[in-house]
Amino acid sequence: MEKISLLDTYFQVSPEQIRKVLGAALAKGAEFADVFFEYRISSNLAFEEDIVKSARRGIVRGAGIRAVNGDQIGFAFSEELTLERMIEAASAAAAIAADNTARARIQPVGALTPKNLYPIDEPATSADLLKKLEFIREANETAKQYDSRIVRVNVGFNDELKHVVYANSDGVYWEDSQPMFVFSTVCIAEHGARRENGFASGGGRIGLEYFDRRRRASDIALDAARLAVLNLSAVEIEAGMQTVVLGNSDSAVLLHEAVGHGLEADFNYKNLSNYSGRIGEKVASEQCTVVDEGLFENMRGTINVDDEGNAPQSTVLIENGILRGYMNDRISAKKLGVRSSGNGRRQAYNYPPMPRMTNTYLRNGKYTAEEILRSVKKGIYAKGFTGGNVDITKGDFTFSCSEAYLIEDGKLTSPVKGATLVGNGPDVMTKVSMVGNDLTFSDGGWTCGKSGQMVPVGMGTPTVKVEEITVGGTKVRE
Repeated sequence: MEKISLLDTYFQVSPEQIRKVLGAALAKGAEFADVFFEYRISSNLAFEEDIVKSARRGIVRGAGIRAVNGDQIGFAFSEELTLERMIEAASAAAAIAADNTARARIQPVGALTPKNLYPIDEPATSADLLKKLEFIREANETAKQYDSRIVRVNVGFNDELKHVVYANSDGVYWEDSQPMFVFSTVCIAEHGARRENGFASGGGRIGLEYFDRRRRASDIALDAARLAVLNLSAVEIEAGMQTVVLGNSDSAVLLHEAVGHGLEADFNYKNLSNYSGRIGEKVASEQCTVVDEGLFENMRGTINVDDEGNAPQSTVLIENGILRGYMNDRISAKKLGVRSSGNGRRQAYNYPPMPRMTNTYLRNGKYTAEEILRSVKKGIYAKGFTGGNVDITKGDFTFSCSEAYLIEDGKLTSPVKGATLVGNGPDVMTKVSMVGNDLTFSDGGWTCGKSGQMVPVGMGTPTVKVEEITVGGTKVRE
């Protein structure tokens, strides 16, 4: 193995030491072993009430080692990267996956050189505090000046740069530097006794050029301020079944949470998902084609290579309503007899990989957003969402709307307060009657949780009409 810069610069580990660690992980009969090194530098700034409330910067470093033997998976990690400590961790993983009848050999190493899907001009982690404060103050002043009813503004700037090195017993070796930043604004508006808030964020695997190419800090602040003031005039609605139009962009979170997780392969080979064993069956409206794709440049869920050394792909999950496949990692792909889709991801070095989404989206349909709205006599237009609860295997969900409107005679009228959408993701997919041609990817700082692990994800959707969903409301029936 040739000496490659990240391995020496950030971990002070030699190729020969990696071979010894992998050998220790295979020593008790495992069929496969891998090691994942991570060096992460991160910082966050919190700006509240016109002052910096907190400024933190930290470094995390360590290695996770896995041994696999059929259904037996051993995993251990070490924060100390001496050969002795890494072999101790490898031996612990090997003991869990022990099989004295099998013995794998370490294959010759070939270094991968993946395409760089996150080119950066000005890394956020390299910017000094004063530079970041320029963006923060721009957002703060813009939000305060938007409306006299804005009484509080909080601005956050979070960034990180992860250097990762991966090697396995099959001879795969790669290294990657993964940037990320999120800029966010929260506004609180008051009028009389009423108090409402608005939130907006943006970012991705991109540098400070984001503010020139996508949205300025003031644009994010205006989105948050507008939403806070808008909700001061929102009306209550009664609960009941309603036709719902999901706006493009941020409403993709419903697709992600209520449908996407059920298409992750670990839930399916364990028969825990509504989609288990249903490849080739109709599972959604014929207007629905759902794709997971880790290949979009600079997007939040994009990866140059997954955390098991597989290239990201464009994976069609549902095509014209027919279930075509799942998102796989190495283990689930072997279980199902298919190739990995490049969806093996982990939160950090001290977690094992599992099937996870990257950038998940619903493909464009044929209708304009205006045509979809005009088709609705009475209903709800849901554009943004906040907290919710989801059974990620069954798809049962409850989502609270952060921005929603009444639809009356095909037009948007009053903003709606306290609306929630309640239903089942797979069921909702069968009730989609119109899909728009305005696919937009959310710019939000989405982070997805599963089995105690959080990973950054992207999502997108065009405008979508669902014939009926249970809408929860706060208005008491007269």
